Amino acid sequence: MVRVVLMNPKFEGNVGFIARLMANFGYNDLALVDPVSIEDEARMYASQAEYILDNACIYNSFEEAVQNIDTKIATTGIPGVTDSNHIRMPYYTPKELKNQLDGYGGNIALIFGKEDHGLPNKIIKKCEIVTSIPTSDRYPVLNLSHAVAILLYELSDIQKTDISVPNQKEMKLIHNRINQILQLINHPKHKKQKTKLMMKRILGRANLTKREAYTLLGILKNTIKKIKQNKTK
Repeated sequence: MVRVVLMNPKFEGNVGFIARLMANFGYNDLALVDPVSIEDEARMYASQAEYILDNACIYNSFEEAVQNIDTKIATTGIPGVTDSNHIRMPYYTPKELKNQLDGYGGNIALIFGKEDHGLPNKIIKKCEIVTSIPTSDRYPVLNLSHAVAILLYELSDIQKTDISVPNQKEMKLIHNRINQILQLINHPKHKKQKTKLMMKRILGRANLTKREAYTLLGILKNTIKKIKQNKTK
């Protein structure tokens, strides 16, 4: 399942166009977070895809919109170029993203930001993967609906498998154990947030199966146990 999540969309026309695009490429799961009112203009631009608007879920927060999502993909027009901008690094082009997700069995959300500001860093940090559409340096700004069209086109023929993937609770447990290890080894405080984000991105790109996640959880649990034992000697 691929969910399209629009964060605070400002223009009805864009929402309508996006509903139409979703119908074009065979998607129907639209989530709107604190959107503009969806009225006549949106329905007009949706053309024959009003049913997507009718079935769209409206949420008050990002967390609510991605509650049952396994992999959250942030979209940005301002990708990081060096590790100093680690929040937006590393990033995939749409074609690379397609290759990354081909054969993935989990639920995916494509997160799009407000037309004039894009996604804020606080939302990008909560996502496992970042994607950016290459554009001309002379005019790099894409309309929201155009960006959605490019990504939906690229992902429209990805092959999904029935391989079971870890849910959010299991992934949260993995990250909690990693954080516990960082604490036990006295990882430098000024590096901790960056390291935690890097681990989120590494695990997001890994596309773990449920079995792999359980194996990793066991290794992390035993690592924590061993570190604690050594500390008491």
